[in-house]
Amino acid sequence: MRNFSELKNSSTPLLVDFWADWCQPCKMMPPILKEVKKHFGDKVNVVKVNVDKNQVAAGRFMIQNIPTIMIFKNGNIVFQQAGVMQASSLIAELQKHL
Repeated sequence: MRNFSELKNSSTPLLVDFWADWCQPCKMMPPILKEVKKHFGDKVNVVKVNVDKNQVAAGRFMIQNIPTIMIFKNGNIVFQQAGVMQASSLIAELQKHL
């Protein structure tokens, strides 16, 4: 398994879901992320980051609200949005970065 830095700096888009166990809206994201991953297969990497267990990462990316979705490509943040997103919206956004 490649580490976060390798995934983030890859030319393959990386979708990151910043979440926490106690966050009710965050619980809506797993089936959405599963649908997105099924749609793209290996063309997109998907990672979930628990902000309580990864406070350094949450701080580095200034995560203030969860869930927060970020898309990285070639080490750059190409998209960021707080709140639950529908699979169709995520798919449309990721299409721009393939």
